[in-house]
Amino acid sequence: MADTKAVILVGGPSRGTRFRPLSLNCPKPLFPVAGRPLISHHLDALSKVKGLKEVLIIGLFEDKVFAPYIDNAAVEFPKLNIRYLHEYQALGTAGGIYHFRDEILRGQTKHFFVMHIDIACSFPLNDMMDAHMRHRGICTMLGTKVPFSEVTKYGCLVADEKTNQVLHYVEKPDTFISDLISCGVFLFDVAVFSEMKKALDKKEGQEPTEFVAYSNRDELRLEQDILRPLTENNNLYVHVTKQFWRQVKTAGSAISANALYLEAEAHENSNRLAQNTPEGPEIMGAVYIHPSAHVDPTAKIGPNVSIGPRVNIMPGVRIKDSIILDSVHIGTGSCVLHSIIGWNSRIGMWARVEGCPVPSEEDTSMMKNGRKSQSITILGKDVSVMDETIIRNCIVLPHKELKSCYHNEILM
Repeated sequence: MADTKAVILVGGPSRGTRFRPLSLNCPKPLFPVAGRPLISHHLDALSKVKGLKEVLIIGLFEDKVFAPYIDNAAVEFPKLNIRYLHEYQALGTAGGIYHFRDEILRGQTKHFFVMHIDIACSFPLNDMMDAHMRHRGICTMLGTKVPFSEVTKYGCLVADEKTNQVLHYVEKPDTFISDLISCGVFLFDVAVFSEMKKALDKKEGQEPTEFVAYSNRDELRLEQDILRPLTENNNLYVHVTKQFWRQVKTAGSAISANALYLEAEAHENSNRLAQNTPEGPEIMGAVYIHPSAHVDPTAKIGPNVSIGPRVNIMPGVRIKDSIILDSVHIGTGSCVLHSIIGWNSRIGMWARVEGCPVPSEEDTSMMKNGRKSQSITILGKDVSVMDETIIRNCIVLPHKELKSCYHNEILM
């Protein structure tokens, strides 16, 4: 299918506030999950789509933010032409796609994938393409089932079980509609651009008071303005996946995404993952260790741990369900559980940094009833934890020196 392209929607620096303090030093799309930038997992899946040659990244970040990454990605994914397109202002999830329609259509494009950046997923894109070719509607969306208690956080849909045609779609409903939700991955026929034009024309004809949600006349929302009308004219279909899927909205949710990607690689017997060797540390479960990291042979690592470049892990250290970022030092006998340790941070000897394991879909609020919610512990960039100190269920902003124990706090 040489007539297929892909669009990845990455948002912009003014958003992603729920990903703080990590997004203070690294844009969410480039944050390392399972040893690779989040967006690389999307590109890896797209590189396996038959005949797909071009990927357009659309967002509000300055061009220079993505330029070094795209240079590296060109080496990692030589079959993909990857380009970044900078929106002149926030245009909504569909507005940016419509604004750059000439770039998408160039070269006889007939179909294009659209992927939100803030998800971790198995991305069964070839299966979606096969399903799309069978029904030939304007859009096929990836769907999955979630627990009853979670459904109102997502776009919910009701579909015909035999044809997979979507009969009803509601973005974040107030009441239960269905346990089938949108995964934020879509395959569009280029006929969708005429639907987008209709949506803009309709908006132009509305009284301003009816569209107070819009900040400018070119703004279009993919879910509300495009998908819902597609259900009304029988042009929206769903491909349901039972493989893994997870939203990556908050900084803490990166730990769950990290585990899902590492476990998927372990299932595929990936050679990227660390193995137990006679002279190496004890590895439990799925673990990624960057080649430039030093891990003492007496350390015990895993499951679900990613260790970044130039990390130094001393004797007797225990790490579990955590992400250790570039150039971190972890002192002798220390323990890191359910935590993200920021760039250049230093944990002293016999210290303990510990978060709470979050359920499959954690509450995204940092505070609850005036108290810090139970969640992953996150140390921002360049944080020092002194010897024999316990940091439990805390979020620590960059450049802090922690000389005493803290529990259930946000340390500014």
